[in-house]
Amino acid sequence: MLSNKTWLGAGAGILAGAFWGLVFLAPELARGFPPLQLSAGRYLAYGLVAAVLVAPSWRKLLRALTWKEWRALIWLSLTGNIIYYVFLANAVQSGGVAMTSLVIGLLPIAVTLVGSRDRHAVPLRRLLPSLLLSAAGLLCISWQSLAMGDGRQTGSAFGLICAIGALVSWTIYAVGNSRWLARLDHVSAHEWSLLTGVVTGGQALLLAVPAFQFVPGRHSSADWLWFTGVVTAVAIFCSVVGNGLWNKASRLLPLTLIGQMIVFETLFALLYGFLWEARWPTGLECAAMVLLVFGVLASASAHRPS
Repeated sequence: MLSNKTWLGAGAGILAGAFWGLVFLAPELARGFPPLQLSAGRYLAYGLVAAVLVAPSWRKLLRALTWKEWRALIWLSLTGNIIYYVFLANAVQSGGVAMTSLVIGLLPIAVTLVGSRDRHAVPLRRLLPSLLLSAAGLLCISWQSLAMGDGRQTGSAFGLICAIGALVSWTIYAVGNSRWLARLDHVSAHEWSLLTGVVTGGQALLLAVPAFQFVPGRHSSADWLWFTGVVTAVAIFCSVVGNGLWNKASRLLPLTLIGQMIVFETLFALLYGFLWEARWPTGLECAAMVLLVFGVLASASAHRPS
């Protein structure tokens, strides 16, 4: 049987995936705005909301954190938020939701492989069934994406490159963030998430100047109001709530299992994509989702105490 701690961490990871899946729809909802503006707007909103929420604990946190922790927050904010979302938004707009969610779906495999090198980690041979099931699920989606190609080879190639960049960037963040949360016993997972948001908001200020000053495009007041609503909703639900749940899961689960929880971002992104496109999943997409879920179950089974 899995411990209550593992079940709680898995639940938090699944809910985080449900909120994060919404990120893939944002570029479609605000398609008239380029990825740079979407990224700047989202993280400016994230920074403002996080600053308000963390304000009551600000003095305590300033005393508790050293420059080493602040430097880690700067690096994690850059790789896990700014760089990742610029790549992601470009990938969605150039290659589509399905292709992007496919490549991002490799995150569980990448994070699990890195985590298997940690001390006291579950041996890689016990994780092999889970990794093979996840890889088979991703292969089904990739085959489906190739079969449904629409002739936009150039755009799809650019989207694929951006999706791979997002994959690498977020793998670095996931591993680094999990290891920092394991070291910090005087800062809660939610506080660490809010501090990441404050730092990300500061970085977004530097991104906002080129994003809104030099990027061409004319929009009406209604367009800007819609844009503000989209990026604010993404900031609250995906960044504040989603990141807080993810940090909770990261503190409760080993890296080799938390990596598999990222599968749920892919599953929910696919679900939202089907709803957005108003269609049922194909046979290959159904098979992919089933394989991905069984991959998570196999990983959880591998982490059961002997």
